[in-house]
Amino acid sequence: MKTTISEKGQITIPKPLRIRLGLRTGQVLDVSERKGKLVLAKRPSRDVVDELFGSLKLGRRTDEIIEELRGPGPEK
Repeated sequence: MKTTISEKGQITIPKPLRIRLGLRTGQVLDVSERKGKLVLAKRPSRDVVDELFGSLKLGRRTDEIIEELRGPGPEK
């Protein structure tokens, strides 16, 4: 398959490739160069857990909260 670069530097990814690779409108791609070749790679979709990690501020340690919810653990 082939494509042509527009005056604005844009290219069209052929539809069969878009379908096979699961590329959709708005998909973000990483663009790089390897050994003189242009490489496009799908960026991983956003991970909601990673975005929220560390955002909850409770003012006390997690161990304290777990013990409050579960009760004291086995003695050591």
